[in-house]
Amino acid sequence: MANLRDVQHRVVTTLQRRVVNPMSRRLPTQQLLETVGRVSGQPRVTPIGGRQVGNAFWLVSEFGDRSQYIRNIKADNRVRVRLHGRWHTGTAHMLPDDDPRARLRTLPKANSAAVQLVGTDLLTVRIDLDD
Repeated sequence: MANLRDVQHRVVTTLQRRVVNPMSRRLPTQQLLETVGRVSGQPRVTPIGGRQVGNAFWLVSEFGDRSQYIRNIKADNRVRVRLHGRWHTGTAHMLPDDDPRARLRTLPKANSAAVQLVGTDLLTVRIDLDD
């Protein structure tokens, strides 16, 4: 029998994949993360929430290593991030020693609340932007 975390992960990711993400990708103000699919080699675009601080963009993954975009980053950490309608290239770094709950307090409130509500394995990610 699946445990509660597995069920929560399955329900939330199915809802995100089929409903939330397709709609969010179309919003011109939505922040997006583009990774390279670790199996397909094709671009994969994921709506995200976070904040740019200087030349870095910070976010917290709600499912950590279970998130597909985190798995893609592990295979190739060169990414692109769309901020304010403009794409930026960068290098993603997973920071397992960072306190993701403390980090969420520094990020946009609505997204942070959603991540805390549904997240089971929080993981901080910093993307060092090239430009």
